Amino acid sequence: MNPPILIPLPGNEHLAAGIAGAIDAEIGMLEMHQFPDGETYLRFACDVAGRPVILLCTLARPNELVMPLLLAADAARDLGASEVALVAPYLAYMRQDRRFRSGEAVSSRTFARLLSNAFDWFVTVDPHLHRYASLDTIYSIRSRVVQAAPSIARWIEANVTDPVIVGPDIESEQWVSGVARLIGAPHFVLTKSRTGDRRVSVTLPDIEPFAHRRPVIVDDIGSSGQTLVAAALALNGAGFETSCCIVVHALFDCKVEDLFDDRSVEIVSTDTVAHATNAIALGGDLSKAVEEMCLGTQPARKPV
Repeated sequence: MNPPILIPLPGNEHLAAGIAGAIDAEIGMLEMHQFPDGETYLRFACDVAGRPVILLCTLARPNELVMPLLLAADAARDLGASEVALVAPYLAYMRQDRRFRSGEAVSSRTFARLLSNAFDWFVTVDPHLHRYASLDTIYSIRSRVVQAAPSIARWIEANVTDPVIVGPDIESEQWVSGVARLIGAPHFVLTKSRTGDRRVSVTLPDIEPFAHRRPVIVDDIGSSGQTLVAAALALNGAGFETSCCIVVHALFDCKVEDLFDDRSVEIVSTDTVAHATNAIALGGDLSKAVEEMCLGTQPARKPV
């Protein structure tokens, strides 16, 4: 089989070299241009005929990226690629996993159909699985999920003394329990109430047993940052002097230094989304997952 070619979409170059090296792939290039009316011009500046093509594109700000990504996938197949795969360190459109009100789009399923029709397989990091047991529930192609917990645990062990791992809401239990177990630290979860996109309040359980420890708040996504702010303020009000916040996917829509005013809060993230807070590298884990997918057999595609 011809060696694969890994092609990062603009803004994803920081992860390309490590993944390409692990699978002995060439790094290819795309020429992209936006016309005045907003349409995208796209050209492969490399020969993809007869080769597996892996597109690398983290899907933060997905509405800006999805059309170029789908154009690239379809063009690669039309140009003769033997297969077309996706590495999406952050997978978008997992939030709306049911119809909460009449008439709503269940966008997670719609998005899954789009990607399943465009690609043969994909790799991602810690998708926001809430009501779905796995990605196989909605995706009809092979997928591999990279877990960030081991890398987060190693970072905490190297940088935080006497930690207690804190989940800002019940949904974060899966993240904090896994990290805590890996480093033998205690953990607890807050109860969150959200009344708007930027209005969040939390309540604490009994924290007396952890009063001497440094809280490390762990969550999968940071966007507005208000959940992290509410959690940090609650911990501060309960007597903890400082706290550390770790997010897997840094989708912050503002400068993180503006979130906490003058409070001593450290914010770090993995590099699934390029951001100033990136301190935990997942390139090695992504490389291993991509290598395993490249070596695997391709099952028949299920109808979508």
